Amino acid sequence: MIAVIKTKTTSCQVDLSKPIDISISMQNGEKNLSAWGIDVPKISPVVNGDWVGKVSEGASVNFNNIHFSPHAHGTHTECLGHITFNFFDVQNCLKTFFFLAELITIEPKRNGCDLIITKTQIQNTLKIKNTEAALIRTLPNGTDKISKKYAGSNPAFLSAEAARYLCEIGVKHLLIDLPSVDKEEDGGNLVAHKAFWQVENTTELNSEARLDATITELIFVPNSVRDGFYLLNLQIAPFSNDATPSKPILYEIKTI
Repeated sequence: MIAVIKTKTTSCQVDLSKPIDISISMQNGEKNLSAWGIDVPKISPVVNGDWVGKVSEGASVNFNNIHFSPHAHGTHTECLGHITFNFFDVQNCLKTFFFLAELITIEPKRNGCDLIITKTQIQNTLKIKNTEAALIRTLPNGTDKISKKYAGSNPAFLSAEAARYLCEIGVKHLLIDLPSVDKEEDGGNLVAHKAFWQVENTTELNSEARLDATITELIFVPNSVRDGFYLLNLQIAPFSNDATPSKPILYEIKTI
């Protein structure tokens, strides 16, 4: 199926039959990735008295419970409610789901024990400065990202200046292949989250706070997917929470 997208300056075609899934799905057991020292997800049959929700054990259906953490176990999309005193629901913050997006690849810079994505790197790599969504693939980009145990590894992160720059140029939806845009242990400062959402006081929001902006973490973009411009379909699961599992899908864009 071919869809035509019209922007202010051009018309493009998108082949909706060729989706590029950049999500990491959750699975039962140790093969699943984990972060923040949280145990891996548990998917197990419902047990109700003598009844076990598993066809191989005599039930008519498979009927599982799933125990997981959105922030620790796979691709997830979060709103500013992730860092605020008052509750904000990601379902209310993300109301539309298709965006023009640019994918860039960056090798974080070494700074002592840290690996940091800098403002300069983003400035030098992003071609369009007013795109709705930006996706950052970090190097190295091995398939180990799908099952990695991140706790205690001090993964790469975004500098506050880089996050603020993305905000300033109008990026509303930031997607990254790391467990967080912030340093794993930063004393709770969360400077990149705050800069991107323009949150100065997590107890009482300032008027500039970006209620409609999202951060999606723990994506995985295969090396076969080239940097450039895409149509992004940011699908989120219907959980009323600050964050929810998500399934971002890219579609190649062809100018007509």
